[in-house]
Amino acid sequence: MLDSKTVKKITEFIYIKPRTIQEIAMHINKNWRTADSYVEKISKEQGIIALRTFRGGTRGALKIAFWNNVEKIHSSEFQERLFKRIELARNKEDFSPFDIYQYVPENKRSAFLEEQKEDTITNKQDLVNALRSAENQVLIFSGNLSWVNAIQGRVKIIDVFEELAENNVSIKILCKVDLESMRNIQKMLDINYKLKKEMIEIRHAEQPFRAFIVDNKWARFKERKTGGKDKLTHIFYDIIDEEWVEWIQKVFWNIFRTSIKADKRVKDIETIERIK
Repeated sequence: MLDSKTVKKITEFIYIKPRTIQEIAMHINKNWRTADSYVEKISKEQGIIALRTFRGGTRGALKIAFWNNVEKIHSSEFQERLFKRIELARNKEDFSPFDIYQYVPENKRSAFLEEQKEDTITNKQDLVNALRSAENQVLIFSGNLSWVNAIQGRVKIIDVFEELAENNVSIKILCKVDLESMRNIQKMLDINYKLKKEMIEIRHAEQPFRAFIVDNKWARFKERKTGGKDKLTHIFYDIIDEEWVEWIQKVFWNIFRTSIKADKRVKDIETIERIK
């Protein structure tokens, strides 16, 4: 059982320098499999540890855990400048994902503009298969979780998230927790109740992004450009560059760790007296 004392012992050990899972197992006097599950859990739930596997798929595969410094998230001047702007942004109009996209190597990015009906995901977007490719974690920047009610073909997006949660994929969400979003939030959190395990965590934050990040391999931003009566025009930016996906993850964790948990915020909202 992973308790706070063991978490502290593991994180302090890794903070000093990167460690193999075998070293961690010996340090906490557990077998390799238990140590690996503990490190995976800390990585998914807190974001302060990151993992890399070298020579994957071979008998000599080596899994390394290292400190994921969410305080020092910048590897370039561009990223530092971008993050300062993100910190000040509160709404999606305050920051364009293109300002990130423009710095990504051309062979590691793509973008397309598309009209879509409300609550409909197109085959071009193919969000269903992108999400189903997740092996460990999905991080989400959202506004009011409107995509909870979306469908792609005959597949409901919320059903895909239930599949992921059932397969022990961790789902972390940043969104506005207010009267407008409460119903959508409850739909997502009901998945935890149904599966009897806490795989989905939602926190309140006012931030400019509408994006999905799948594991360490893919990030998609959505930017609304114009509005019509029945259809909305959006630009979708896909990024597969490892360095930039990792930076976007760190931006997420930097906001997430200081944000208010949704259940606390919901309880406070429920104290508002309704007068008919």
